[in-house]
Amino acid sequence: MSLRQRLLVRVAYGSYAWVALLAVSIPMSLLLAVTPRLLWRRRIARGAAQLFFRVIGSPVRVEGAAADAHYPCVVVANHASYLDGIILTAALPAGFTYLVKQEMNAVPIAGFILRRLGTAFVNRDDARHRHRIARSLVGLAVRGDALGFFAEGTFDARPGLKPFQLGAFSAASRARLPIVPIVIRGSRAKLPALRFFAAPGPLRVWICKPLDSTRHESARHLMHETRRAMLEHLDEPDLAPATTRDHAHARPSRARARRDS
Repeated sequence: MSLRQRLLVRVAYGSYAWVALLAVSIPMSLLLAVTPRLLWRRRIARGAAQLFFRVIGSPVRVEGAAADAHYPCVVVANHASYLDGIILTAALPAGFTYLVKQEMNAVPIAGFILRRLGTAFVNRDDARHRHRIARSLVGLAVRGDALGFFAEGTFDARPGLKPFQLGAFSAASRARLPIVPIVIRGSRAKLPALRFFAAPGPLRVWICKPLDSTRHESARHLMHETRRAMLEHLDEPDLAPATTRDHAHARPSRARARRDS
C-alpha cells in the first residue's frame, strides 16, 4: 500500500471514528445528565466506552489478572494517547475515580462527562492545588474508594514510560490498598500525540498482579516496583533517569530483607 493510500485509509477511518465517538457520546451525555446515582452513571459510561470501541472495530481485549478481584485498589496505567481514559473506562469495573488534568474540564462534552463521572481534576502547574487534590484522593482511598492514575502525568509523541509522580503510591500506602499496575498497548499507534485522525488497530490492556502496599517500606519503593512490573509487559523503553533506576534497584526494601532472612 502506497503512502497516499495509507493516508486516505487513515483519514477515512479517523473520520468514521470521530462520527462514532459523537454518536455514542451525545446520547450518553443526556443519560448522565438525568441519572441520579454516581455508580449508575459510571456503569453507563463503561457500556458506552465498550460500544464505541466495538463500533470502530477495536474492542478492548483485557488480559492478565482480574482487576475486580482486588477491588478496591489503586490502578496505575501508562499514558500514550487521549484514548487511554476511554480504554480504562471500558476495561475496568465501573467504580473507579480517575485523576485527570485540569484542562480537560474545559473541553466541550468531555468536560461535562468527566464531571458527571466524579473525576478529580488537578492543575499540574499549581503545587498547592496538586497537594490539595492529593489529600482529597488519600481521603477517598482511606474510605475504600478505587482510584485510577496515569502516574506519568502526561504523554507526548516519544515512545517510552516516563518518570512517575508519587501521588498514586502515597495514596495507596496511606490507605493500605493494593496497587494494580496496568499496561495499555496499541493506543499510541491508534491515536498518537499531535494526530487528529485515529488509525485502525487492536487495543489491549494487560492487568499485572497486584502489589501489596503494606509490604513495601515506602511509597517511593512501591512506585519503583510498579514501574518494573509495567515495563515487563510494555514494548517501549524506560525513560526514567538512569540514576533513579540504579538507586531503586540497589536498595532492596527492608521489609523484603526481613522476609528473606
